[in-house]
Amino acid sequence: MNEIHSTALFRYSVLGPLISRGSLQRGELKATLQALAARDYDIPGSANTRLGEKTIEGWYYAWRRGGIEALVPKPRSDRGLSKLDPEVQEAILAAKRANPRRSIRGIRRFLESNGTVAKDALSRSAIHRLLQAHGLSRIAGSASEPEEHRAYEAEHAGDIWYGDVMHGPRVPMKGGQRKAYLVSLMDDASRLIAHSAFCPGETALDIEGVLKQAVLKRGLPVKLVIDNGAAYRAKTLQAVCARLGIHLVYCRPYAPEGKGKLERWHRTFRDQFLSELDHLRLQDLGDLNARLWAWIEQVYHHQPHAGLGGKTPLQRYRQDLARVRTLGSQAAGLDALFYHRIERKVRKDATVSYRGARFEVPYALSGHSVRLVVDPHAQQVIGVEDAQGASLGAATPLDLQANVHRHRRKPQPGEPVQSTTDGDNEVELAYRRYHGQPGEQR
Repeated sequence: MNEIHSTALFRYSVLGPLISRGSLQRGELKATLQALAARDYDIPGSANTRLGEKTIEGWYYAWRRGGIEALVPKPRSDRGLSKLDPEVQEAILAAKRANPRRSIRGIRRFLESNGTVAKDALSRSAIHRLLQAHGLSRIAGSASEPEEHRAYEAEHAGDIWYGDVMHGPRVPMKGGQRKAYLVSLMDDASRLIAHSAFCPGETALDIEGVLKQAVLKRGLPVKLVIDNGAAYRAKTLQAVCARLGIHLVYCRPYAPEGKGKLERWHRTFRDQFLSELDHLRLQDLGDLNARLWAWIEQVYHHQPHAGLGGKTPLQRYRQDLARVRTLGSQAAGLDALFYHRIERKVRKDATVSYRGARFEVPYALSGHSVRLVVDPHAQQVIGVEDAQGASLGAATPLDLQANVHRHRRKPQPGEPVQSTTDGDNEVELAYRRYHGQPGEQR
């Protein structure tokens, strides 16, 4: 005995109250259909729980014509056929085959941008059916991303920024191919990218560099929410945020707030930027960043966002522009706010070292511990200061040749020469034991 098709069996069970009756009185069919449509069903292969009256009525007449076999779903006669113009079909298939990672949205946007089709002339379903018929419906190599689960949303742009790092492509760096890391800062309310950059690492210094550019372009956030990793807990980053009046908030381990929005941004970034990127044109990290910044400003910030009610990130951000905190008087001294302080012991030749180079400081500091003030982004030494932050002078690169001809300070005639030690020492004690006290005979 042939097994009854599961869908036909389900439909048959729905029709039970109709099939069980020998005949129907006038108006009884309509009333029964209404009652059946008001029930909830566990529909195979569907998340829906309700059926329409017309759907149930169609099943009823099909059963009357051919019994339960007539309730088996029939494949569409036009399945695999597309109503699109042949030229458009070829363009869709060519776009997908040229870049298998292109999504349906990406294909439609690509064909609209090169003039193949008019804006909104192609439906997503039409593209999907064509790709499915040719076995090209899956995005090759795409990663499975969790859905966005938004716990809350900032009321105004500039209230909350989120920071995160994503592993990027390999690019030429320092004579070889090295992985780049995408460091991004996103505004919560508008989804605007305050700044994003590919960096050679994911250190606190990389994050500080992106933050510096972000506040220059988009002002100061009230809160900056970041991961709880070691790089984010660096004292230098904490100090920068304190100077700028930004409240640094660390996510709880394994439950980072706002992660959904950043993951959605990374998903969009992979789909629209990385999948379209021509790696052969990249000469270095600068080339990669130049294309990143162009895409963010020209494409991403101008795309309508469903989570913003159809507004673009730039439109939503500008809506609250008057509320965003500006740098104000801090702008002139912004570089200084990002300086690092490094403890150093001054050598006897009045030099200190930084990143393999030596710098001269005032000679009076020889032998003392000082704080070296450096601009880590420009890799420059600015000067030295004491533990209280008071300036102790400049720090200049050591010039060994110039020091040959430099005038040195020497004690003047009659100027007392200070002892290098205080009180007795081992040499003086030995001298007195050997020669005796002054006035004693040996």
